[in-house]
Amino acid sequence: MKNLFKTTLLLFTIALFTSCKQETVATQNEYFAQSSDSIQNGGVKVIPITTPKGTFNVWTKRIGNNPKIKVLLLNGGPGATHEYFECFENFLPAEGIEFIYYDQLGCGNADNPNDTSMWDLPRYVEEVEQVRKALKLDNTNFYLLGHSWGGILAMEYAVKYQNNMKGLIISNMMASCPEYGKYADEVLSKQLAPEVLKEIRDIEARKDFSNPRYMELLIPNFYEKHVLRFPSKDWPEPVNRSLGKTNQSLYVTMQGPSEFGIAGKLEKWDRKADLKNVNIPTLVIGAKHDTMDPKHMEEISKILPKGSYLFCPKGSHMAFYDDQKTYFSGLISFLKK
Repeated sequence: MKNLFKTTLLLFTIALFTSCKQETVATQNEYFAQSSDSIQNGGVKVIPITTPKGTFNVWTKRIGNNPKIKVLLLNGGPGATHEYFECFENFLPAEGIEFIYYDQLGCGNADNPNDTSMWDLPRYVEEVEQVRKALKLDNTNFYLLGHSWGGILAMEYAVKYQNNMKGLIISNMMASCPEYGKYADEVLSKQLAPEVLKEIRDIEARKDFSNPRYMELLIPNFYEKHVLRFPSKDWPEPVNRSLGKTNQSLYVTMQGPSEFGIAGKLEKWDRKADLKNVNIPTLVIGAKHDTMDPKHMEEISKILPKGSYLFCPKGSHMAFYDDQKTYFSGLISFLKK
């Protein structure tokens, strides 16, 4: 009887292990399954977007397949490309999390209408909604992750369309541009050497932003300390590739001439008070060395009824590169709750 029990237990254990292994393989097979399209094109879908100035195409690319977790990525800039998110490929597929690259109108592989009247926040919100519909995302699976300018767009979208969403991730973006500008002026600028700050301000006062000296000062003294905390010569290739393709018309129109504060159309944007009405689960990600005030980020996580906060102690504005372990473990935990 004792031997029979041992044999039965062993067979049950083997069966359970085999079942789990088969289930894992099935899940992997489903995640990497080919689409139903007659021609496989790597998950790329070009989506026509209706605008007041006509129809234009934007570009998306799906990585993986998970019917319950689909994360649409909104890049920053504004005017950069999806490419700086490529590090996500080293973390999310292993967890079975589907994510979708998306070049917004005027960015990367999307059409560029070369019309500054199109660089408009409400129009971009409607663009995201058209992308959502085209990709058949809904409140059972749709997560929106917005980084930097993409965080502004994600918050604005959630205020209007939260009923279409399962969750929201606000990555490295304050909910108030006036407070962002104030943080740059009152905190970050004081971390610069006085002679460096004076020269930067002199160039800005002359509006001499094409002067190469401007970036010569900002890159080592500001960007390498608050945007991505590596020497710029060591910045990851996807970052350089993405930022090298930045649509300057879009960037300057919306943001202003640099990351050092804000002076474009978004200068007075503020949704902080409205976040109390966003009732979906929301992860707010802040970083110690960011251009965005980490205390503000923690504060808005508490304003959100279902908000949670992820702090990256080694990170800056691109914490998914300079504090990857913290960033991705927190993001994955949130998505798999």
